[in-house]
Amino acid sequence: MRLSLGFSPCPNDTLIFYGLTQNKINRAPFVFEEFIEDVQTLNERALRRELHITKVSVATYLKVKGEYELLSSGGAIGRGCGPLLVTERIDSLKELNGAEIAIPGRLTTAYLLFLFYIRRTMKDFSFQPRFMTFDKIIPSIKKGNLRAGIIIHESRFTYEFQGLKALVDLGEWWEAETGLPVPLGCIIARKDLGEGVIKKIDSLIRESVIYGLSHLEEALPYIKRYSQELSEDVIIKHIRLYVNEFTVDMSQEGRKAIETLGGIEI
Repeated sequence: MRLSLGFSPCPNDTLIFYGLTQNKINRAPFVFEEFIEDVQTLNERALRRELHITKVSVATYLKVKGEYELLSSGGAIGRGCGPLLVTERIDSLKELNGAEIAIPGRLTTAYLLFLFYIRRTMKDFSFQPRFMTFDKIIPSIKKGNLRAGIIIHESRFTYEFQGLKALVDLGEWWEAETGLPVPLGCIIARKDLGEGVIKKIDSLIRESVIYGLSHLEEALPYIKRYSQELSEDVIIKHIRLYVNEFTVDMSQEGRKAIETLGGIEI
């Protein structure tokens, strides 16, 4: 059975799918056609139902859950790993009232969390979102094109080295507000695959996560192939932060975090 599979080039995703895509586990009877793309592109593909199985932002899953099943394994849920609002020279969020702020995609959880944060904490605050891929946000701030932006993925480990500072830790705020881990991303499968196939795929992804975690050194060349601009130190830090017990199985706590995010009205 041939299936399309989408995931991002970020180290957590390439580690998660290393075992599955590189034939390190028995994936019969499935053959996977890989689409390795930025998460915003994957989000847009999910809205069009283009891929059988794909990584998406949780904010996007909430829009397509009528057509896609949420898998238990492979997601990006955790603590201390949320998006950051960063800047170079601004000292207070109030200084950004009315300004453009870089956002890593209209369909990202980072954007939804920021809207939720603004609604809960700031009165009479407005901003203009400038949507771009996550890797362009820090360069845009450094060039002076934008005063601030929300960063995700490995940017969390590099922004300070580039002279930026965090104004708001949206993950830290979410955890204090809800007591729940931050539901950033998840793996979903089209419901028309059928319950049996979906369960088997979920099991294979879980097996692939476990394999990747126990064979990290072996997987590093594959991971580096898609993270060419990252040092090995950053890659390891990225994986240790975003690949955790919730990645193996999101559990009821992880599902509750997603449900809570889905209950937000913006």
